[in-house]
Amino acid sequence: MNPLTSEWVEKAEGDFATAARESRVRKAPNYDGVCFHAQQCAEKYLKAVLQEAGIAFAKTHNLAALLDQTVVLESSWEMMRPALRQLTNHSVNVGIRGRPPTRRPPASPWPSPATSGPSPACAWD
Repeated sequence: MNPLTSEWVEKAEGDFATAARESRVRKAPNYDGVCFHAQQCAEKYLKAVLQEAGIAFAKTHNLAALLDQTVVLESSWEMMRPALRQLTNHSVNVGIRGRPPTRRPPASPWPSPATSGPSPACAWD
């Protein structure tokens, strides 16, 4: 793994740990924070994959746009598109929508890092 890819992975795992930790809080959990860090984790992992493959990517928080580039390398990841869109909508755009999460996020539809437990996904309606 090249050094820049390792940095993306390290940052992604930090966001995962923060999201997972905050999702377990019993008193006054910050689900906006869980959603934000879960989105950041996914974004950084996608960018790590692209970095390792030598594929340039735009500065974006849109997970579906990053997935467009990534599925060329791993076509099975296309199944994550609905979850990634939802994660983008419920984390990056939450301040615009003005609707904070009102319930605990459901379990993630994709695998978690090997060193951690299940990843929180952010979806509410």
